[in-house]
Amino acid sequence: MSFKDRTFSLDPEPLNFVLIVRVFYFLQMANSYTQIYIQAVFAVKFKQSLIQSSFESRLYSFICGILKNNGHSCLIINGMPDHIHLLFRLKPSQAISDLMRILKANSSKWINQEGFTKHPFSWQIGYGAFSYVQKDIESTVKYIKDQKNHHRNISFREEYMKLLKEHRINPDEEYLFHWFDE
Repeated sequence: MSFKDRTFSLDPEPLNFVLIVRVFYFLQMANSYTQIYIQAVFAVKFKQSLIQSSFESRLYSFICGILKNNGHSCLIINGMPDHIHLLFRLKPSQAISDLMRILKANSSKWINQEGFTKHPFSWQIGYGAFSYVQKDIESTVKYIKDQKNHHRNISFREEYMKLLKEHRINPDEEYLFHWFDE
């Protein structure tokens, strides 16, 4: 007789019941705990400055809503008319690539449906996703919050290249944002 052919019943005998409960408890998987912080950076297609202050806060709320609906936590979002920085806590059951595809597709569709821009809106194909540890969250939040002031002194290209370098990513120049070719 194989194991799967055996039938089990709960024996009212207390000692047997306790043994069954202990075996069941032993076979259960332990809980999983994660703390994964990601800063995502993505740009408007063709370096267009299409994110206007008139709808910027609504766009940021919409994007944070997409994150929440997918089980993630939005810590901060901010940017410039041509790009966005987003810091969130990632739920590990969803791949970053899937989340970014959903986030960018739904937000660009929403922008177009709302008629916020004169021309069709879309995001660049690529994005940057950088991980952070708990001790770096406060400074990263401050950095993202201060985007408008920060970009008085540095271009998006310089900023993005700096992020890549800080995270020890050697980009293939062919696959950087298209509008880097100036």
